Order: sequence, then C-alpha cells, then structure tokens
Amino acid sequence: MELKEGQNRKLTLQRLKAEVHRKLLEVLNLNEARRVSIEQLKEECFSKVSALLDEQQFPISGPEKQQLLHDIMDEVFGFGPLGTLLRDPSVSDILVNGPFQIYVERSGLLELTDLSFADDDHLMRVIQRIGTTVGRRIDESTPMLDARLLDGSRVNAIIPPLAIDGPALSIRRFSGIPIDIKKLIEIESIAEEMAFFIEACVQCKMNVLISGGTGTGKTTILNALSRWIPQGERVVTIEDAAELKLQRDHVVRLETRPPNVEGEGTITQRDLLRNTLRMRPDRIIIGEVRGAEAIDMLQAMNTGHEGSMTTVHANSPRDAMRRLENMASLAGVNFPLKAIREQISSAINILVHLQRMTGGQRKVVSVAEITGMEMDTICLHDIFRFVQDGVDDEGKAKGHFEACGVCPQILNRLKEKGMKMPPDMFQHKIIGKSVKKKEAVKVR
Repeated sequence: MELKEGQNRKLTLQRLKAEVHRKLLEVLNLNEARRVSIEQLKEECFSKVSALLDEQQFPISGPEKQQLLHDIMDEVFGFGPLGTLLRDPSVSDILVNGPFQIYVERSGLLELTDLSFADDDHLMRVIQRIGTTVGRRIDESTPMLDARLLDGSRVNAIIPPLAIDGPALSIRRFSGIPIDIKKLIEIESIAEEMAFFIEACVQCKMNVLISGGTGTGKTTILNALSRWIPQGERVVTIEDAAELKLQRDHVVRLETRPPNVEGEGTITQRDLLRNTLRMRPDRIIIGEVRGAEAIDMLQAMNTGHEGSMTTVHANSPRDAMRRLENMASLAGVNFPLKAIREQISSAINILVHLQRMTGGQRKVVSVAEITGMEMDTICLHDIFRFVQDGVDDEGKAKGHFEACGVCPQILNRLKEKGMKMPPDMFQHKIIGKSVKKKEAVKVR
C-alpha cells in the first residue's frame, strides 16, 4: 500500500514539474531574455519557478520543492534528468538505454536509478541540446554523436533508425581533480615499487604503452604518469575526444575533427600525428591508438621522440602486441609482419596492463618489458604483476602484487641517467601495502 502511494506521489510530482515548466515558458519573455546575461536569466527563472510552485494547490515539502526547482532549471538550461547525476561526483558513467532506463556506475559497479525521461522526444531534445552545446549535429541524416562536454566528460549518442529501442546515450565522466599516483597506491591499484620503477622509466624517456579493457583506468594512469615528465620538455597530445588532463604546464593539445554534413573535412589522428612531427615535440602522447596512426607512432618513437606514451584496448599484454600489429597493417604500407614486429619491439620499452577485477576494482596487473625479438616472436617479460588469490566476503578480488624475479634489460640505461634502484627491488617477492600491514602486525 505504501509503495503504491509513493508511486502515485512520484507521478503527481512529475506532472507538477511538467505543468510548472510549461507555465514558465508561457510567462518568459524570450525577446527580453536575449538581452540579459545567462546568469541574470537563470536568477530570474529561478525566482519565477519558485513563485509558480508556491501557487500550486498540491502540498509539497521543502526538500521536494528544492528538488523540483533543480529539475525544472535542468529542463530549461541543462540536460533534464541527467543534471542531478552530472552534479554527483561519485558517478563515473551514465548509461541511458531509452527514455525509461538510466544506469550509473559508482565505485566500479553499475546500478539502475529511479530517474527517467518522459518519452523518446524528451530524450531526443536533451541529446540534441548536448550536440548544440558542443557544436555538433545529430538527426536522421547523422544519427551518431561523439563529443566532449565543457567539463571534459565524453559523450556518445546513437538514435533511430540505428538504435532500435529508442535513443541511447552514454556519458563517461572524469574527476575534476586528477588522481595522482599517491592516491592509486593508497587504494591499492598499484604497488609502490611498481610506481617507483615506472616513474624512473618516464623520467628517463622510455616509451610506454598502457593497455587494458574499457573502463580499466588507462586514461587515469596516463594522466598520473605525465606528472613525472621533466619540466622544460614540450609535450604534444593527440586525441579523438580530449580527455587527458596532464599534470604539467608545457602542453599542446590537439583533437581530431569529424566530417561535416557533406562528409568532408575529416582530420584524423594520423593527420595530426604527421603535423605534430613538425611542431618540435620532445614527447608525443596519443590518448588512444585505434588505427593506421599506429605505424606513424612507432616510427616517431624510433626516430628521436623518446619518452612518448599511448594507450590501446586489449585483454592482455600479448593481445596488445597483436593489436598494434593489426593496426600498423592498416596503414597501407607493404611491410612484412616481421618488420612490423621489429618496429614494435624496438619502439616500445615498457607495457603497463590494467584490468577491472571482480567487484569493480581497477588494478595494474602487469608491468612488462619488451626485450626484443626471438625468431618471429616479440619477447615480453613480466617485471611486476598482480596475483589474484580469490574473492573476499564483499565479493571483491583479493590477492597481492609481486616482483617476478626478472632484472630488466633497461636497468643499465636507467643507471646511466642517474636513477638508482634498490638492489633487491626485482627479487621474487610479494610487494605493496599488504606486505607492510603484515610486518606491522608482526611487530605488535
């Protein structure tokens, strides 16, 4: 009975919101609105909405009135029901499957919200407003949208006729405050020893490839590694949709351009990469390598642009090597497969692989060195890795980080550049915070 009453009250509040929204548009002087600043217009609308709500006969509580005020303002100036989610810092992904199903991801786990759009037209208006905000168009002639919001969030939308069950929208959000390595060590996404080794590699201009599946934290790691690039070096970033927030000053950010309505004017990552080589970069960072630009990236790494970094989608370190081979083959050059593999083995020094574990945690599961070729195979050697032992009572993966007992071949290059490593750093042993916790228990 109480559940039914709650549902009825929710429907009544939704009808009240729609009615007040309609009345606001009736009393709003659009000609006058064009002459005032957006801040002044918002203040005026806020006061009018508050007055309209007070006129309603339906009794509402203070919190309900505040929520309705925010909801109506989101309808007028924002993105409708998504406004609440976009203000919530704990939400990392927003997934809209049609007007009545909105999922969010918090702490690595998906959950269904009680929010919804009124119908397909309501959702379409919000999607088109997003497109207008970023200067993109989405309609039946161009039924897909890939863009970036002002706060850096990445948006993808697809509408009928391509989306069969109604418009679909996904928003990948990024924290306003970049997560640094100290935070990643604190939440046990990476061990301190692993971070120390990768820091030395970045400072000494080793080429780094970061691999992993969707949502494993590749961009987060790439942002964190950028902090170790020495000041005074010129960095150029290339991305499809600008997501990187490098923790340094001297950065030139480049972004691709999609085709216009006539299907012309496309600027690809490969075009930007070729132009970047004329911009005197010390390091080149590609947000994610997806296609034929892989061959240009490998050649740049092999011809003086040391210390470059990029990410790639892959399920394992070995899969990352195969993906690079396949993408380099798309460039249209008639290189034999062995020549492409030789390019990869000589260009990339360190491969960092991430994985989303059971329970939603993201971890660096492998730090491997590419040591060259053996016959026709690229040689990969794990230096550090994460070993999962099982699942704890909360359904989260449990395990430990460990050094694999392999001394990296680049160690001499690191020493030549002044980096000193502890003598027992690479001996086979368990590493990370879990070891320190056990030692602390023993002391007591």
